[in-house]
Amino acid sequence: MTEQHAQPDHEQQDPHRPDPQELGDDATGDIVIDAALRDLLDAPDDNLDAQIEAGRRVQQTLQSRLGDLGGE
Repeated sequence: MTEQHAQPDHEQQDPHRPDPQELGDDATGDIVIDAALRDLLDAPDDNLDAQIEAGRRVQQTLQSRLGDLGGE
């Protein structure tokens, strides 16, 4: 009988943290922005409302991050 061991915490992938390689050239390295981009990519092709909502979240996330840089 083979025992299965749980992966150490550092090897388990957080499902809310996108893999930058999955985003390819679109990965920014910013966890929050990459998560919003991943949500946009994961929005169903046949659900325009989901695509619009994910796009709004990307826009809000980008505006927030840019505001942080500008000190606004």
